[in-house]
Amino acid sequence: MTGERLRTMRGWLAVAAWLVLLALLPWWLGLPLLLAIAAILLVSAERLGSHAAMLRRGLRWGLAAALFALQRALGGDAFAWGAALLGGLAGYTLLAGLEAWLDRARRRAAAAPAHVVEWPQLAMAPVGPPAAIIELQPPHWHDARQGVADPRGGRVDFRAGTYRLADGFVLDGAGPMCGFGPGGDWFVAAQAQAGGLLLCDRMHGRIHRVCGWQLYGWQGAQPWLARDGHSAPLPLKEVLGLRGR
Repeated sequence: MTGERLRTMRGWLAVAAWLVLLALLPWWLGLPLLLAIAAILLVSAERLGSHAAMLRRGLRWGLAAALFALQRALGGDAFAWGAALLGGLAGYTLLAGLEAWLDRARRRAAAAPAHVVEWPQLAMAPVGPPAAIIELQPPHWHDARQGVADPRGGRVDFRAGTYRLADGFVLDGAGPMCGFGPGGDWFVAAQAQAGGLLLCDRMHGRIHRVCGWQLYGWQGAQPWLARDGHSAPLPLKEVLGLRGR
């Protein structure tokens, strides 16, 4: 902390000494000195490194001191102060242009994107969400009249269009053809009359009746249905959403 204070004090002392020097010098000596500093910045600002900031600060403060020396040389009256103010307007306008020109590389670097993608990369980049290959496991149907074993244990009881599963689920209005999903989490049976399906989600305790759909296969232990053998299959959640519209 002490070192920073000393550096700050030295900086302000240098600024004060610079101001006093230019204010006491004749304006026709101070102005060429400022022009020389501006020329040095224009020619070799990149090579000056940290000294460039010191020279730019010297220009900003030194111009005010040189204008004070100008009004003093003109007599210090209203005309002298007016001339000094006009000179300050012109001088600081030019100084602002010089500052903008010196900072052009920094602004260009800040405005440039972090990573520029070339056109061939854009042309070859994939468009849209990544594609997923869905492989369906074909269903296996069983005739409940001949007895069907439950993958979870026990047997399926089918009587007069009613299924009773070992875990207590009861499905009415079904035909004799039935099947299980992978692992036995789903039980499916063809409806007796409506030409649809009865689907029992044994994990969540839900029974779904869908008309006009056929079981196409299983994917991730979830049923996929199709209208017929030629239409694209859909997962059950989408079928239920379409049916609700």
